[in-house]
Amino acid sequence: MTYNLDIEELIGNATPPSEAELTAILTKAEACEGLSIEDAARLTLVKDQRDLELIFKAAYEVKQRLFGNRVVLFAPLYLSNHCTNGCLYCGFRSANKELPRKALTPEEVVNEALALEKVGLKRILLVTGEDDSFDTDYIVSCVEAIYKETAIRIVHVNAPPMDVEDLRRLKAAGIGVYQVFQETYKRERYKTVHPSGKKRDYDYRLSVMDRAMEAGIEDVGIGTLLGLYDWRFDVLSTICHSQYLKETYGTHAHTISIPRLRPTVNSALDKETTRRYSVSDSELKQITAIYRLVIPTAGIVATTREPVEMRSALLKVGASQLSAASSTEPGGYTGKESKTLAQFETTASQTLDEVIAQVINDKEMPSLCTTCYRTGRVGRDFGDTTSSGDMEKFCKANAILTLKEYTLDRELNGTAELYDRTIAKALKDIEDENLKAAIEEKLKKLEAGERDLYL
Repeated sequence: MTYNLDIEELIGNATPPSEAELTAILTKAEACEGLSIEDAARLTLVKDQRDLELIFKAAYEVKQRLFGNRVVLFAPLYLSNHCTNGCLYCGFRSANKELPRKALTPEEVVNEALALEKVGLKRILLVTGEDDSFDTDYIVSCVEAIYKETAIRIVHVNAPPMDVEDLRRLKAAGIGVYQVFQETYKRERYKTVHPSGKKRDYDYRLSVMDRAMEAGIEDVGIGTLLGLYDWRFDVLSTICHSQYLKETYGTHAHTISIPRLRPTVNSALDKETTRRYSVSDSELKQITAIYRLVIPTAGIVATTREPVEMRSALLKVGASQLSAASSTEPGGYTGKESKTLAQFETTASQTLDEVIAQVINDKEMPSLCTTCYRTGRVGRDFGDTTSSGDMEKFCKANAILTLKEYTLDRELNGTAELYDRTIAKALKDIEDENLKAAIEEKLKKLEAGERDLYL
């Protein structure tokens, strides 16, 4: 794929919006139809705190209108930290000789998935480094083993770029979202931080979403590693990438992730350059809000790279998905947490129960839903259903049902009353009596022992 837009020229020509212009941009955004790349560029230049608060408020309102207050929870499952790439910022890089290497067998992957299932998770993201010894055959075998041997309901994959035929195999294995981050869209910077390995091929990585769409994978996840380059350039490039997907294939990126650079074992990044491109907390909130306003249907994903307080703050400016109870090392859920195998340091070390309680305390609704991937609400259909406003009722209903299932199957250590109260309030807030009746009927079936019920 190619872009016909000079991002740096766009930034250079953009001006911060006046009060009246900002009001006009936000009014347009609140129609939940997205914004132009020119509008996005102007929003990246806003610095006044009062204006930023208006942006944050508008982004949260858009998220509420399309998805309600539900927050989707998932966990990454790292398959292997073997990697032949030389990415300067990554603990898995080939030159990091101090990192012990481990690749899980499919049996070990199943045990990891069972550990996540045991705590109540139903959605996982498989993550692996790039190594010829652990190719598509390996990933497919892990996906198939999880579906066969566990009650995990959807498996997403974050894996190196592949050819169309390999991507078709992932699709046939039943994956949901296929996720690849460009890391940085600035070609010269990309070359600097990827000095060796297959990942050095900028164009092959950039074009992988075209191949994924050709292979029939309708839900794809994109993003950059914030802190590798100027965030305005990378955020606007990410938006352009999603808009290209929409114009070419009829659907925006399903998810956009907002990872910030974190410390790693033996990082080889230049410290002065790293400081120059660092992203502040306020800027991360601004980035999240801009993504929500410009691409309103996307799932905006925050991870345990961020501390608890920041994750809560991001939910109030448009983030809609959180990783929970996460480990970034192969075997991290069943083995001893040594941190020696990890890709990067995490900051939020809560259990799933603690994450759920925190989300509720933030006045949001935790959701363990996996419905859309199994009912065909994917790709263009997902985007159309969401932008029309119809997705919110599904999100609300399935958040209630999955939280109820969670309460029935867990030892809650004193939090049962909190969850019951949350479910009761969510039901009370539903104005559609037919929808409420349908949820109540399924709640009774859950209490009678049925599972995996959804709308």
